[in-house]
Amino acid sequence: MEILHSAIAILGAIVLIIRFRVDPVISLVLACVYLGLAAGLGAEGTVAQITGGFGEIMAEVGLLIGFGVLIGALLHAMGTFSDLVAILASRVGRRLPYAMAGTLSTIFPSIYVDVQVVLAAPMAKESAPAVDRRIGLPWLAGAMAIGIFAGYVFVVPGLAAVAVAGLMEVPLGTYLLYGLPIGLTTALITTFLFRLLLGRGFWNEETDFDPGAVIEEGRPHSETEDVPQAERAARLPLWVRLLPILVPLVLIAAGAIAGVAEVSNPVLTFLGDANIALFIGLLIAFLMVRPSLGADGVGTVLTAGFHTTGEILLVTGVGGSLGAVIAESGMEETLKDLFAADENAPVIISILLAWLIAAVLHFAIGSVSVGAITAAGIISPIVGSLGVDPVVIALAIASGAMFALHVNSNFFWMFSTLLDLSTKGSLKTLTVATSLGALVSLPLVIVASLVAGAA
Repeated sequence: MEILHSAIAILGAIVLIIRFRVDPVISLVLACVYLGLAAGLGAEGTVAQITGGFGEIMAEVGLLIGFGVLIGALLHAMGTFSDLVAILASRVGRRLPYAMAGTLSTIFPSIYVDVQVVLAAPMAKESAPAVDRRIGLPWLAGAMAIGIFAGYVFVVPGLAAVAVAGLMEVPLGTYLLYGLPIGLTTALITTFLFRLLLGRGFWNEETDFDPGAVIEEGRPHSETEDVPQAERAARLPLWVRLLPILVPLVLIAAGAIAGVAEVSNPVLTFLGDANIALFIGLLIAFLMVRPSLGADGVGTVLTAGFHTTGEILLVTGVGGSLGAVIAESGMEETLKDLFAADENAPVIISILLAWLIAAVLHFAIGSVSVGAITAAGIISPIVGSLGVDPVVIALAIASGAMFALHVNSNFFWMFSTLLDLSTKGSLKTLTVATSLGALVSLPLVIVASLVAGAA
């Protein structure tokens, strides 16, 4: 019966989110309550699992998500990302789609996806003729799409990456070592394949552009557009303004490498801890912005960041609650049986199942992060019994969660409006590119499983 009750809980949450437009936090809590009561946990047991699961995941990733969002807000106030985009546009020419995909997937994940598209879309529209007069804009749109979401799910401190790693109890340093090359490779290969697709007559200017769109009047509002800009800090060299991202990544990677090499150093262990590393990045960003904006200006920037953090933390925490309720409901043994693969290919089948669960949830719910978090909450209770390194299952979830971002996503409409695309044009760019990315990254995850198995 636990299978039936779990299916009802998950499908019920999906229907509430899609059909009745109930917020994911409310929908997932209702799913937790139903599953706990239906599975016989009782009122007290259900509440204990919901609160306990929430608390456990917040202990894992709460500070990381908060620090990451605040770093992104401060970097945006310094004009770091807009300047980086401008430099790319002026220096790489026709290779701009690859540069954009690579940069979005490795440097931009520290800021939220809606801000990324707001920053990158104007540059894509302006630079499109120089890339290719016929298919320059759709190619850049596809590169933007896969760059943003490959970074979001694979590269720390992308919020989906941090949430999935936390739910699966994968050290962020380990996730970064595997996720960064997979995210970058996925972005570049997908950009190349998407260009081949466009070259075969896939794009139709008459139907795929929205000639009546007016970007300034129609585009969705982003809270970060209201934050003050730190003019003095923006005069610093770009590489200096990127230090709040680069320093934490180097520290986390160094700590992970030291762990793999079994090198014991208390200073490196401390600085390589993801919470400390991201806090150091936050301090660097704060010190850069404070002289320009003063206390009030910095407060305004951070307030916008806190606002963004709130719902992300709630959705992530409720994902932990769902996982805890599922684990206590008896579903754990059923999931073990589901993931018990043929002896000759247990790793591959476990990867495919994790990928499929995340892909279906994302396709139904319309949110990459909610799909990934829900999938991780379902699988995390039994990941230790699969005989597969948890980082591999986490990466498979990340890969599947990118699949087919489409019309039930708010990001879809923001993307469409900012790039003056019709609905059909957005399906041909955003939906196709993210679907390609999910398929391209899947064999890369399988390769990562071989590396993790040999380690």
